Amino acid sequence: MNSISPNLNLMIKACEKASKVIIRDFGELENLQVSKKGPKDFVTKTDKRVEKILIEELSKSKKSFSFITEETGKILNKNKDVFWIIDPIDGTTNFLHGIPHFAISIALQDNGEIVIGLIFDPIKNEIFYAEKNNGSFINNNRVRVSNKSNLEECLFASNSEGLKLIYPKLNLRNTGCAALDLAYVACGRLDGFFHNKINLWDIAAGILIIEEAGGKVNDINKFMINEINIRAGNPYIYEKMLKKLDNF
Repeated sequence: MNSISPNLNLMIKACEKASKVIIRDFGELENLQVSKKGPKDFVTKTDKRVEKILIEELSKSKKSFSFITEETGKILNKNKDVFWIIDPIDGTTNFLHGIPHFAISIALQDNGEIVIGLIFDPIKNEIFYAEKNNGSFINNNRVRVSNKSNLEECLFASNSEGLKLIYPKLNLRNTGCAALDLAYVACGRLDGFFHNKINLWDIAAGILIIEEAGGKVNDINKFMINEINIRAGNPYIYEKMLKKLDNF
C-alpha cells in the first residue's frame, strides 16, 4: 500500500463509518418506494445523517478546521484557511430511485488549494483518492487518465443540459453523479467531463484526483462556488473537447 497522510487516513475512516448508514438506508429504500410518505424525506434524512457523521469524525482529531458542506453550508472554526469540503451523497436522485450509482465526496482545501481528494462509492466498494503531488489511486492501485486522442473513440459525461446541446458532437452519458464521473475520467473509464453551474462540493475532490492522474481541468477559482463551469479530460483530447463546447 502506498503511504498516505494522517489526514487522508482520517477521511477514509470517516467515509467507511458513514457508508454503513448509506448502505443500510439504501437497502431500506425498496420498502419505501411503495409507502405513502415516499422515499424523498427519507433520503434527505440519510443525507443529513451522513453529513453529521462525516463532520463528527473529521472534527475528532482536527477540531480547528472549517467546513463547506452541501447540507449545512459554511461552518467556520478557528482555522479559516483550511476547509473540509463535503458532499455526503452525490447522486441523491439515483439513490432515491434505488440506482446504485452515488458517492461520498470529501476534499481538503488549504489556503484555496485542494490538497486531498476522496470519492467513495459505497455500493461498488471503490475508493478513489489523491494527495497533491502523490498520484491518484483506486483501492490502492495507481490510476492514470486514458490516452485516447481521437474524439470519435472517446466517451464523455455531462448533465442533461450538456446532452441536449452537445450530442451528437460527442458520445455522451448522463450518469447523475458528477463525483463518480470525475473519478471515472481519472481512471480512464471516461475520457472527459463537462458541466455548467455545478457546486464546489460535487467536484472539489474529483478535480485533484484527475490532475494527479495526469488529466487537465480548467481553473475553477474564477467562479462562485455554486456556479462553476467545469471542463476536465485527458491531456490529448482536452483542447479538442473545449472546441466542441464553444457555445456551451
